[in-house]
Amino acid sequence: MSRAQNPDRRSPSTDSGVWRLTAALIVLPLLGLGIARTLPSSAQEEAPAIDYPKLVDITASTGIHFDHHSSPEQKFIVESMSGGVALIDYDRDGWPDIYFTNAQTVEMARAGIKARGALFHNNHDGTFTDVTDKAGVGTPCWANGASVGDYNNDGWPDLLVTCLSGVVLYRNNRDGTFTDVTKSAGLGGDSLWATGAAFGDYDSDGWDDLFVSHYVDIDLTRLDAFGSRDTCRYMGIDVQCGPRGLKGSPDNLYHNNHDGTFTDVSKRAGVSDPEHRFGLTAIWCDFNNDGKLDLLVTNDGQPNYLYQGDGHGKFTDVGFTSGVALSANGAAQANMGVAFGDYLHTGRISIFISHFDDEYAALYRNDGDMNFTEASAVSGIARSTSGQVGWGDAFVDFANNGWQDIFLVNGHVYPQVDQIPERASYHQPKLLFLNQRNGAFKDISQSAGDAIRIPQVSRGMAIGDLFNDGHLEAVVENLSGQPMILRPEGGPLNHWISFELEGVRSNRLALNARVRVTAGNLTQLGEVISGGSYLSQSDLRLHFGLANHERVDAATILWPDGTTETLKNLAADRFYTVRQGAGVVGSAAPGSTTAH
Repeated sequence: MSRAQNPDRRSPSTDSGVWRLTAALIVLPLLGLGIARTLPSSAQEEAPAIDYPKLVDITASTGIHFDHHSSPEQKFIVESMSGGVALIDYDRDGWPDIYFTNAQTVEMARAGIKARGALFHNNHDGTFTDVTDKAGVGTPCWANGASVGDYNNDGWPDLLVTCLSGVVLYRNNRDGTFTDVTKSAGLGGDSLWATGAAFGDYDSDGWDDLFVSHYVDIDLTRLDAFGSRDTCRYMGIDVQCGPRGLKGSPDNLYHNNHDGTFTDVSKRAGVSDPEHRFGLTAIWCDFNNDGKLDLLVTNDGQPNYLYQGDGHGKFTDVGFTSGVALSANGAAQANMGVAFGDYLHTGRISIFISHFDDEYAALYRNDGDMNFTEASAVSGIARSTSGQVGWGDAFVDFANNGWQDIFLVNGHVYPQVDQIPERASYHQPKLLFLNQRNGAFKDISQSAGDAIRIPQVSRGMAIGDLFNDGHLEAVVENLSGQPMILRPEGGPLNHWISFELEGVRSNRLALNARVRVTAGNLTQLGEVISGGSYLSQSDLRLHFGLANHERVDAATILWPDGTTETLKNLAADRFYTVRQGAGVVGSAAPGSTTAH
């Protein structure tokens, strides 16, 4: 959330001379790097003309009716941070379903009133049906976010919800219902404010492990009063207290025991967060292309963690030396949501992190060998995101032109900011940045449709092809009121291809498997990720826009266990199911149910 609650506008954490010296040593050499020298020849193409789909609000036509609870004044920090959303094909029919988290207000919690989340089943016809009660996932807790994994490795996606008092793990019963297995799985001891969660097989044993980040240490019976001290004021007005002035909480890594249980290995692995930073979103990803999973954790108002994995269960924090711990000027920012993607077609996964209103969203370009350059200013991202409070974010190709753009949802944390003239408002519009194919982005928010300009207080956001027609939708959960589902309409009629991966020796959901797709002179990279955005989960299928290419020459899959296989000469505009070692085991045209 906000690091700006500190009245002198500085983070106490970043006043350390060691941190500032480290930041300078990282940043100064990198600022001189030219973007063009890191790009392949295919990335030197002329920037595209703006012929882009309009993002249209289709929420009403989907039949989704859901309200996220929110108190009008947001007097407590616990009421500001919820709102993760998950896309999960829970019945494995090949169509993404949607799970919305929900949270109590402090008043509700003190009165013993629960908040009801909601699971909506995809009807395959553009509409959804509320199946929450049948599924048994309505009232897990005061929920913050959600992620998807397969903890028992049976090939059916399970749902994990992060809560104000730990986590809730729902086992998929394969019949449309879920069972709460939190205690039997060994996760019941987590009673901290859990925020981000991500499944990933960090030791390549074929089973999903679990990382959970935690935010501040808080007790609902002893909450600091609204505006009661210096860290509860913003621009001269009283606001909620925190996170500054509150204690942080440690993080947890759970190793999968292959028997339906987990063991906490946080300290042994080196990811326990002994400094108790304010953790929010986390993702597993192989950032340096060495075949070993790394772990990124965004920390609110404090340096981010980037843990480099050795493939055997040990991690080293390289946040400072890699260049992603702080901003280019050496400041710790209010790091919230995280997006990942190869926006430059270099074969390396870069990072985008959303921030608070007196900062800017940060774009960290991956230069290889675990070195990142903050390219926020030179890319054009910094200018347009200053003044916004960003949350859910994604690299996404709504136009199917083969180049990933950036989509960001916003909303302030203080309703009281509307009292301050010429400051950011509580309700804020969304932002869309067009990839210029040369390392720069163009803000096209004003021309991408009326819907994204509607001011809202947004939080989580997930991306997926909801209607199996080759177009990606964005599902936005708002802190207050109804969600918004955005569908791209119009624009060029470009081709696309989609892959659903099934591990055999690797974990069954193929988390962190990679696909490199080549069509003519267009080469792209995608990775299956659990978690991300802001406390949210996108579709696990990998979608690639192909522009005018009618076929894919080659799709090379790097499975999590290190094995590879290559598929040749695939027709575009189809969904492919690929099983490890068996190749394509099913394909479907748009509007069809993909084979399993």
